[in-house]
Amino acid sequence: MAASSQSGSSRKFWLLGLGIVLFIAIYTGGWFYAAGQLKETVLRAIAPRTTAGVSGECDDIDFRGYPFRIGLFCSKVDVDDKMNGVSASFGELRSAAQVYAPGHIVWELDSPAEIRTANGLSISAQWANLQSSLVTKLQGVDRSSTVIEGLKATAVSSQTGQTIDVDAARTEVHLRQNAGDLDGAISFQDANAVIKDWPQVFPQFSASADLTLAGKAGMIDGSDQQGLYGASGELRKVVADIGNGRVMTLTGPFSFDEQGFLSGKFKLEIEKLGPWRDSMKKAFPEVADTVDTAAKLLKALAIGGDRVSVDLVVKHGLATVGGFIPLGAIPPI
Repeated sequence: MAASSQSGSSRKFWLLGLGIVLFIAIYTGGWFYAAGQLKETVLRAIAPRTTAGVSGECDDIDFRGYPFRIGLFCSKVDVDDKMNGVSASFGELRSAAQVYAPGHIVWELDSPAEIRTANGLSISAQWANLQSSLVTKLQGVDRSSTVIEGLKATAVSSQTGQTIDVDAARTEVHLRQNAGDLDGAISFQDANAVIKDWPQVFPQFSASADLTLAGKAGMIDGSDQQGLYGASGELRKVVADIGNGRVMTLTGPFSFDEQGFLSGKFKLEIEKLGPWRDSMKKAFPEVADTVDTAAKLLKALAIGGDRVSVDLVVKHGLATVGGFIPLGAIPPI
């Protein structure tokens, strides 16, 4: 009986050991599979893939955090969109997710960033800190939030020779899928924009935009195939504030046709019309008379006041006030 009991105990011990080894093997395989999915998800967030011509690569890739945390580290990130002639490179990438919540991913991306397009536009950017988080679902990204602190960017066009410098103390971008629609909110705090050879008359400003794109939830991760072409949505509010009460607000429905031209009916509200007029005249002295004429018309609509609200109508890229006073043409996207 003693020998039989010892043999049974030994067999249970080996079965337990085998079970532990099997569990570790399965867990390890699952961990590396999740790490691979983490890589694909983060790269898709950086470079949304609407076509097979878009690729994202990590240099010196390293997976860390086993067994309780899934971490992905890359020394450099490269993105190549052969279909649209766009390429980009970024600095070090660090991303992680907890094993018990692999669908909630946080990541950081270091500068510098270099973006180049086939039409001669190049953008270089640096920042003090870029942090983002995203939540995935069975297919694609459900929502994401990105915060950039200390952004400094320069855009140069080789075709026109024009240079634009932009900086912002804080930039936030929030996106989420909402029953097939895409909700977006973007904000800039303490921002500056300087255009080469243009007078720098606008002070530091803050701006924000809150909008919805109907049926475009897939744009958050590149699964939408058409982008903004043929899209429609609602501009809940765009606000530009250049201080001292000079605030401009824009709201209303909009759409883009298949050629990328904008159409929409917006409500434009301007606070402190006089100071806005003076700033525009200093920025664009060659059209000072036109600015004066527009300001007088708006002031008349405001019954002499300094706060005005008008309808801004855009049809196939042609903008008018109230549908009959022309403002100019908006180029397609």
